[in-house]
Amino acid sequence: MKLILAILVLFGSTSPLLSEEIETYRKPGYSSTRTCTRREYREEYIPGTPENPGYVKNWYEYVEVSCNPNKSEVIDDNDCKEGSLIGGLLGAGLAASSSRGKGRMWAIPAGGVTGALIGCQIDGG
Repeated sequence: MKLILAILVLFGSTSPLLSEEIETYRKPGYSSTRTCTRREYREEYIPGTPENPGYVKNWYEYVEVSCNPNKSEVIDDNDCKEGSLIGGLLGAGLAASSSRGKGRMWAIPAGGVTGALIGCQIDGG
């Protein structure tokens, strides 16, 4: 029972589903400021004794958040799959054509890996 309550306290202290954004506009003097807050639900477990059992204390708290939630973060969606594949094939082919005998055992994989790394960098990764 105590373990369940401890888990609730640790992982249940904030709930994004119960939060909402409230914008507050203030005009002190001639300048105007804009503060955005969000209402978050909080819980705290108060442990008890055999004579006085424990309980959960809950409340709402206003937290300041960014006023521009639609401002998207810069996401790097460049992948280098095509460049790695083409570079690996070209590197392995170049290593196979320039090596001889037992040297091909290590030259082809090394050329493939080197070509894949160079191809990935060229492709934008």
